[in-house]
Amino acid sequence: MYFAALLARTQDGWEASDTELDDVETLSDLADLAREASVDEETVLLFIEQEDAWFGVVRVEGEDDPRIFISDAAAAARSSYGEILTNELLGRDEDDPADDLDALDLDGTEDGEPDDHDGARTAAEPSVTGDAVPPGPVGDRDILSDLGLSDKELLALETDVLPEIADALGVADVLETVR
Repeated sequence: MYFAALLARTQDGWEASDTELDDVETLSDLADLAREASVDEETVLLFIEQEDAWFGVVRVEGEDDPRIFISDAAAAARSSYGEILTNELLGRDEDDPADDLDALDLDGTEDGEPDDHDGARTAAEPSVTGDAVPPGPVGDRDILSDLGLSDKELLALETDVLPEIADALGVADVLETVR
């Protein structure tokens, strides 16, 4: 289960709203969602959290390219919204048909050839899965530094992180209203 919230900076402080990600299929969709919440092209933060498995922060300012941070790329890549973010950070083209072929385990048995080792692999026989997604954090670690949360503090966060991030930014009460 996901929790997603938008925090938009205004002249009067931060405004929070929960957001539905049902129609989001690309990073452009996420950026457009954030820009719709923006007042005078001010900073908008989009938080996505999946049940303490991973969290992501997307920062959008005006028409600049979004900045992204993900707490655990390998965990995020296994989810639909996380995959959108990890693909962007790792420079993968979502529509590349070669990605689908790379993910297949084509060892010859699909053509009826005998499988001499009953599916077991040896160290000399790695699975063909394309580029592996690295475990751990990826992206812009300084994404919140100018807002009061250093890269070290961001990397130290583990569970139920959105309230901690909101507290560090001074917007805990605003985020809590939508949570």
